[in-house]
Amino acid sequence: MDRSILTRPAPEPDRTLRYGDGPDHLADAWLPSSEGKPLVLFVHGGFWSPEYDRTHTRVLCAALRDEGWPVAAIEYRRTSGRPEHYTEDLRAALSRVPQQMPGAGTVLMGHSAGGHLALWAASTVNDLIGTIALAPVADLGLAHEQRLGDGAVAEFLGGPPSARPDLDPVLLSDPANPVVLVHGAADTGVPVSQSVSYVDAHPMAKLLALPGIAHFELIDPASEAWPSVLAELEGIDR
Repeated sequence: MDRSILTRPAPEPDRTLRYGDGPDHLADAWLPSSEGKPLVLFVHGGFWSPEYDRTHTRVLCAALRDEGWPVAAIEYRRTSGRPEHYTEDLRAALSRVPQQMPGAGTVLMGHSAGGHLALWAASTVNDLIGTIALAPVADLGLAHEQRLGDGAVAEFLGGPPSARPDLDPVLLSDPANPVVLVHGAADTGVPVSQSVSYVDAHPMAKLLALPGIAHFELIDPASEAWPSVLAELEGIDR
């Protein structure tokens, strides 16, 4: 698995915004030279762990900006056993960051555990143009059974997923707006069965499974997967 995107040198954001009073209530903002596209609000992954933060998305965010998209990559509290920190912060970011950015409407995009949070928001927040989940942890019950991230689901939730059905995307109501899942068929970190389970539960969602693609290629603008990610982003804006 190529993890180089996590440490690759990247440009600094155009500015850093604040959406709350806490030290993690920040968003890196990327501002294109032209206007006309919606805001992409990006939620980073990392199995909900404080080990990972938004800086590893900077290569992706700069690439999206260069394609004409305003982008805000949010940080959020990553407190094991306190899932409400994650959901409260995502709600706050969706409410306050777009007020500080250009773009008519918001497309929510997340990767891995950030894809889980994006899918949760897709069912609980109504004012989105659409949601794109890249290799998401989309079924918490199945992910717990699969021992993804060496038990990351139970650590995130503070217990088994059966106790928190309100946070499991496959158990939530159908989203009101378009949802696209892009998943590498060769992903061993978060297997494509996660996205298949979500689409089985929510047939209105679209799944694009990419042969030969693993986990991190989906956030790497230098990868073979990147044109497909861009195409789905363009498509959800139409």
